[in-house]
Amino acid sequence: MVSRQKTLFKLLRHPLGITGAVIIFIFLIMAIAGNLICLDKTKDANQISLPIALLPPMSKVKFIEIEQSKSKGVFHNWLYGKDEPFSIPVQSYTILNDTAFVQVYGMDSAASKELVPLNGPYDYSIVEKTFYLGTDGFGRDVMSRIILGSRVSLSVGAVAVVISLLIGSLLGLMAGYFGGGTDKTISWLINVIWSLPTMLLVVAISFAMGKGFWQIFIAIGLSSWVEVARIVRGQVFSIREKEYIQAARVLGFGPYRIMLKHILPNLRSSLIVLAVSIFGTAILLESGLSFLGLGLAPPAPSWGMMIKENYPYIMFDSEYLAIVPGLVIMLLVMGFNFLGIALRDALDIHLQDT
Repeated sequence: MVSRQKTLFKLLRHPLGITGAVIIFIFLIMAIAGNLICLDKTKDANQISLPIALLPPMSKVKFIEIEQSKSKGVFHNWLYGKDEPFSIPVQSYTILNDTAFVQVYGMDSAASKELVPLNGPYDYSIVEKTFYLGTDGFGRDVMSRIILGSRVSLSVGAVAVVISLLIGSLLGLMAGYFGGGTDKTISWLINVIWSLPTMLLVVAISFAMGKGFWQIFIAIGLSSWVEVARIVRGQVFSIREKEYIQAARVLGFGPYRIMLKHILPNLRSSLIVLAVSIFGTAILLESGLSFLGLGLAPPAPSWGMMIKENYPYIMFDSEYLAIVPGLVIMLLVMGFNFLGIALRDALDIHLQDT
């Protein structure tokens, strides 16, 4: 208990740890709130409106919106988003006898006048929206897609951490504890996987499993276990010679009980630091895959895909469309790196391989 309190005290006094924790907490709140705090509350923040394409940041536009279906409930809207409403951006409008005479945003001629019936089965509303980060080439709100993209990135990191810790810890424990032929076989597998470029390995697994939400997550997780296995193997080599491990053998405890009950708890500090490191690496891998067109399928709000879609606009004075998601990726990965450094210092461990 005292040791945990000392560790927490060191972590709270570490400036990088505090900075990293705050950054991660902000993105976590964004991911949890999701559609509830987005300006565009549709699924994947994919409400396309070409008349307002490439608006600069802080632009304000009025819309006439007519819901196309009944609300499916707060929980459904929070998790999946609302059905896309019938929406028209307007510069001016006049409502007369359940009909709106509107001038579409960005069109100045009299020919742009449209009649919008408002006497349907669903209510209409006139709202003014502020696009804090502007809109992309399809007229979608950039900030809403940044917010929903945090769900994708944090989900990728979580799945990758779980898969890599499960596979890496199991193989590392077996190699370090049993030694001999088991260690040679697992070490050979580790060296083979370690020799392959990580991105190339992820791409190969992605091709084998196909494109999809969970397929990409699993592919990244399957490529991230090697470092865990190497470090666990090295530490088990020293732990297995300790007196309490010898005593457990004398008492007749089986090897798997010794590994899970007596050795694995002593690796907790190393695994925590590794998990934080893998989290940031997984986010970068997913962004890279999406940028190459091998990640999530459009219109999923992946930050890497947003960079791919918007980097041509760098030549048209809309460079922020590609820079903003890049900065967000950098900030989140930096937050995990800062937290990993603070945890390493607070837990006072040295990750060395044998």
